[in-house]
Amino acid sequence: MGHHVQQQTGTSDDVRRLQQENPDQANQLSVRQELQADCYAGVWANTVFREGALHEGDLEEAFTASEAVGDDRLQRHATGTIDPDSFTHGSSEQRRSWFNQGYESGEASACDTYSPDEV
Repeated sequence: MGHHVQQQTGTSDDVRRLQQENPDQANQLSVRQELQADCYAGVWANTVFREGALHEGDLEEAFTASEAVGDDRLQRHATGTIDPDSFTHGSSEQRRSWFNQGYESGEASACDTYSPDEV
């Protein structure tokens, strides 16, 4: 859902352009894009939860899923080591945090992962 929003708003195209212009920032831009998508998914979950279509257990599953695909967890499982400089999706903690930020706020405006110095 989050990536669809990014496609519709032009963010995906902007990130691709910036990655081509600044190849040394490509991974960091990818992380920021992924975390924004997680945040947008949290906004969606907030809306659906308020409408009664999600339950507490569903939310915990979403948090668990967002953490499961963190670069740190995937790298540790695959190689036994973690290289933050090679991250393209963010750490487990970052992914959960940004999903939660979107969920708690319920507002897409809370999903600006590009402005903070540290995500």
